[in-house]
Amino acid sequence: MNLVSPVIVGIVYCLLMSLIKEPYRRHFNAVMVGGAGAAYLSGGGFGPWEFPFVALTAYVAYRGLNSWNFVGVGWLLHTAWDIAHHLKGNSILPFYHDASLACAICDPVIALWCFRGGPSLIALARRRFRPGRTADHAHDHVSAPS
Repeated sequence: MNLVSPVIVGIVYCLLMSLIKEPYRRHFNAVMVGGAGAAYLSGGGFGPWEFPFVALTAYVAYRGLNSWNFVGVGWLLHTAWDIAHHLKGNSILPFYHDASLACAICDPVIALWCFRGGPSLIALARRRFRPGRTADHAHDHVSAPS
């Protein structure tokens, strides 16, 4: 399996989410992580244990409506569930054996972005590479006095 593609998918997800204005961006992501929590229900790899996981992620998603950290925790919970399903051999996509592993690689990328407050990557790129900016100021960091 290509390990880079899921990272790229995570970055693209964050870029696309950057098109949504706040606070709707956080709200939308809370709904997304809540839905991700139910993704394995139809496969039922862990039988009735799928239901407590859905309840847990629904609670975390609800808390995520007001907290990017909870949204990030939700993505990390989903990562753990992805790994468990991958090890059990019960992939999120029955026709693609490594789909849960790919999801387990992608989700922490999204979680990191959430823990940073879900910033608009587009706005960050615009500020970073705005016209008229010289190479000397490209890093915007203060060096320690000599």
